[in-house]
Amino acid sequence: MEYPARVMTIAGSAAGGSAGIQADLKTFQELDVYGMSVVTAIVGRHPKTNKNVHTLDIEAIEAQFATAVKQVGIDGLKTGMLFSKEVIDTVATLIEEADIKHIVVDPVMIGKMNSKLLKDDAIAALKEKLIPMASIITPNIPEASVLLDDRPIESVEDLKQAAIDLYNLGAKNVLVKGGRLEGPAIDALFDGKTLTTFKAPRIQTVNTSGAGCSYSAAIAALLAKGHSVQDAVYEAKRFITTAIEYGFSYTESVGPTYHAAERKYGVAHEIEVEEFNK
Repeated sequence: MEYPARVMTIAGSAAGGSAGIQADLKTFQELDVYGMSVVTAIVGRHPKTNKNVHTLDIEAIEAQFATAVKQVGIDGLKTGMLFSKEVIDTVATLIEEADIKHIVVDPVMIGKMNSKLLKDDAIAALKEKLIPMASIITPNIPEASVLLDDRPIESVEDLKQAAIDLYNLGAKNVLVKGGRLEGPAIDALFDGKTLTTFKAPRIQTVNTSGAGCSYSAAIAALLAKGHSVQDAVYEAKRFITTAIEYGFSYTESVGPTYHAAERKYGVAHEIEVEEFNK
C-alpha cells in the first residue's frame, strides 16, 4: 500500500469551520494527503467579552508539533495565522530543526472582514525569520502591501511588480493573489526569473470565507505530492475557483467556499496561464 503524503498546517482554529485549520484540513482531505494540525490560537468571538482571538501558549504549540513529527512525520507544511512575534520565532525554530522540504507561508495579517490577525511587532519577525525559509509565500493584496511598507497595489501591473519586489525578502517563490482587484481574478507568481499569471473569471459572490487559507493549503498539498510550484499553483487555483463558484451560507453571515465542489461537480472554470520573462 502506498501511503499519502503528510502535510501539516500551523494556523488558527476557526470556530465556524470556514477558514484556518478547519479549511486546511478539508482541503488536504480533498487532495488526498494526510493532514495534521498545530493550533496557534482559537478564533471565536465570546458573546459577553467580545474577545475574538484566544491564543495558545508556546508549550502547547511545541507539544503539538513534536507529537506530529514523532507519530507521523512531515512531507510538506503551511503556516497561516501566527498572531505574535513569539509564535513566529517558535514556529521558525521548529521548522528549521525538522528540516522540511516544502514550506508554504501564507502571511495572514488581515481577515476577510478586515479583522487584524497579526500584531505589529510580528511583521518584522515574519519578514526576517519565516519568509526566507519559504518555498513559496502567498499574500493577498493587503498583506503584500504591508510587506512592501504600505505600497498601494491597485492594478494588475502593480500586482506583478509586487511579486517581483517581494522576492527580495528571500522566499524561493512569491504568489500575490489579486482577488481584490476589479476584473478577472488574476494572481502573479515570480520565481526569480519568470513571472507567471493565473487568470480565472470573477465570481460574483460574498461567500469566500477561507478562500485564501484553502488556496495555500492546496499548494502545500500538491507540492508534498511532488508537483512543481507552477503546476501546484495552477491546480490549487482551479480547486479554489471551483470551491468559490459553489460557495454558500447557512445564515446571513458571509459563508464558506465549498471544498468538495470539484469532486462533486467537476472543474467549474479553466485557468488561463501566461508567462513573462523578467
